[in-house]
Amino acid sequence: MPTPVVFSVKSAVVLLLIITGCTASCKRDGSKAVVLDPNSAAAIKSQFDVLSDSVDIKWRNMTESDDQKIGVTKLLLRELKSQPGADAAQLQSLERANARLKARRYTQQSMSSSDLIDQYDTAQDSLFRALLPVAAPNGNAPTENARNFVEGLRELDAGVVGFRVQYDRAAMQYNNYVKLRQPEIQSLGGKYTAVKPLPLFTIGAN
Repeated sequence: MPTPVVFSVKSAVVLLLIITGCTASCKRDGSKAVVLDPNSAAAIKSQFDVLSDSVDIKWRNMTESDDQKIGVTKLLLRELKSQPGADAAQLQSLERANARLKARRYTQQSMSSSDLIDQYDTAQDSLFRALLPVAAPNGNAPTENARNFVEGLRELDAGVVGFRVQYDRAAMQYNNYVKLRQPEIQSLGGKYTAVKPLPLFTIGAN
């Protein structure tokens, strides 16, 4: 008599496993079936937001690096002012030039005028060229701090082109999608109504 009971229990276990497996399989199949239509408003919004976020991140990385460059320059000038025999008038002039840089910097929209980019680059390069001989005459900085600041500025200056290349890549992907889907994006309403391609650093890449 115990044998049928054992058989019944085994059968129940097997049946339960089969049902569980089928349920899981159905759930997996169901999840695969939920795919957004690339032409739907939800899909277009999602793709646009991803590309927009990528552009914002690249822009933020670039401007934060530029802010850091301005900040290190400020620290270097402060260090130089504390040195015996420092030319106070010359250092104050460099401080004023450095303090004006942020206000002169182009934005994502205003950089459509390449003249603004050129003017900013010229102002920053002029400051850099005037500062280095003062901070490290003949390549010798007066203090370890000054030496570290000079090296930091050189590294930050060397990274400018790389940040711009990364931004342009992200902005070009964004622009291509906007050109392809601009009417649909603008139909989303709100902030999306004003969406348009972004200017690039690369001349002729628009």
